Amino acid sequence: MTLSELNELSGAELRAALTTCCGSSNWVAEMVKIFPADSRETVTRQAEIIWFGCSETDWKEAFEQHPKIGDIDSLRSKYANTRKWASGEQSGVAGASETILERLSEGNRLYEAKFGYIFIVCATGKSAEEMLAILESRLPHSPGEEILVAMQEQNKITKIRLDKLLMA
Repeated sequence: MTLSELNELSGAELRAALTTCCGSSNWVAEMVKIFPADSRETVTRQAEIIWFGCSETDWKEAFEQHPKIGDIDSLRSKYANTRKWASGEQSGVAGASETILERLSEGNRLYEAKFGYIFIVCATGKSAEEMLAILESRLPHSPGEEILVAMQEQNKITKIRLDKLLMA
């Protein structure tokens, strides 16, 4: 989709398109206000400004829109609207050994128990082993440290998805 095509969408269509990039309803509502946008750079810049102005509650809402890393069943059912992008982003998990998948599953369980939300990582270009190492390195974080790291990872994901949206 081009920027001019995005600019011409109805409010509901624009909200739906933006929701594929980030699942925070507050972020989407604020993003809708910048349209029609004059450039891709404006969209990207405003997306980040709005994201950093969101609350922790907004961030966690966005996290809920992602399947757990390596959770293929979740990817298929709950996240149908972003399945194509999420499966590509998590393609590094596809060839992982059973041991790595089990460790990812256990790490996800520990992470969610400690922080109250799923492990968020910009998985694009990362192997399952790399994601596991990142997960394990982040488990010792305090909740205050980790929410900021997870928020930054979501920002990376949103940028990538906005680029995909504007190139589709």
